[in-house]
Amino acid sequence: MAFRLFGRAAGPEPEREQKASAAGRVIALAAGSGRVVWSPRDTASLVRSGFVNNPVAFRAVRLIAEAAAAVPLICQDRQSRYDTHPVMDLLRRPNGGQGRAELFETLYGQILLSGNGYLEAVGQAGSGLPSELHVLRADRMAIVPGEDGWPVAYEYSVGGRKYRFDMQGSPDPICHIRSFHPLDDHYGLSPMQAAAVAVDVHNSASSWSKALLDNAARPSGAIIYKGADGQGALSPEQYDRLVSEMEMHHQGARNAGRPMLLEGGLDWRPMGFSPSDMEFHETKKAAAREIAQAFGVPPMLMGIPGDATYANYAEAHRAFYRLTVLPLVGRVSAAVAWWLSEHLDVEIDLRADPDQVPALAEERDQQWRRISEAAFLTDSEKRAALGLPPVAEA
Repeated sequence: MAFRLFGRAAGPEPEREQKASAAGRVIALAAGSGRVVWSPRDTASLVRSGFVNNPVAFRAVRLIAEAAAAVPLICQDRQSRYDTHPVMDLLRRPNGGQGRAELFETLYGQILLSGNGYLEAVGQAGSGLPSELHVLRADRMAIVPGEDGWPVAYEYSVGGRKYRFDMQGSPDPICHIRSFHPLDDHYGLSPMQAAAVAVDVHNSASSWSKALLDNAARPSGAIIYKGADGQGALSPEQYDRLVSEMEMHHQGARNAGRPMLLEGGLDWRPMGFSPSDMEFHETKKAAAREIAQAFGVPPMLMGIPGDATYANYAEAHRAFYRLTVLPLVGRVSAAVAWWLSEHLDVEIDLRADPDQVPALAEERDQQWRRISEAAFLTDSEKRAALGLPPVAEA
């Protein structure tokens, strides 16, 4: 029996699908990650260089994804707010291997790393909602545009195999959430792409420091020999004796700080970092701050020195939630709510509940106090100002 949903005509009701991810059968056939190429801009390589091998970007993504996934969600429509709802039940346990926090942390992480997040609907419950939700990897997904430019299908590719998700029916099997990209009609721009240059600089600085330690490129000092007759070379016996004494009496933790006794003709010349070397380390710190700023994380929260934008840690924490976490949660939850509304055939709204975020408790108290003391507002207007649905009349 055909029916119309949200202005689109849908075909006959499909047969009930097996409760398993459609892409799950090809995930096990994924090939190896392959050789890492330095500084490419494709999603997989950016994830390796910027997330797997860079501690600053790794921490920024984890901070945002974990904080956003922990923000409580509110389910309501235009009349009432629901304490229990089939949508909330689905999100509480979206699939057999993940809970709500794990699912959303994975989804937010994909958006931060690639600019795109993909949710797959599996099966159908009695209420019309999917039986399960799965997050698909963005680097394996490709959009198939139609003649009008809108996606007609999505192709998920792994190990030479492809699975096609048809988007011409209703409801959609895939929910695509993308960040704003001014130069691409189908794919989003991620913070990792914007921070790619800073990530390269930071990784290069770390590689330079590692090479310095491995190759002893900058010794702590040098022993210079000047013989009485002007010769500058030790005899083999003198050289072996000097090396033996250095290894025995002046190397290792137990000999730290032990004074050195030099015989006639030997002079100690210490070596340190040159001004250019010190500037190199400052460049690494500047690159770390740029990475944090690209993701919208105050450098203070990540322990990056040299940042005094916020007066204290609590102020930086509030700015982190207001400017980064809550906008991301709001955009993603709105997209998921509209997608699930198509399955449910009833429009519902999902949004963050900032009143339950401890970092925003002070702002919440000030807002509630200011609105409650506004005598010129009615109770209904006060509830509307706080984002609450109106009270049903008795």
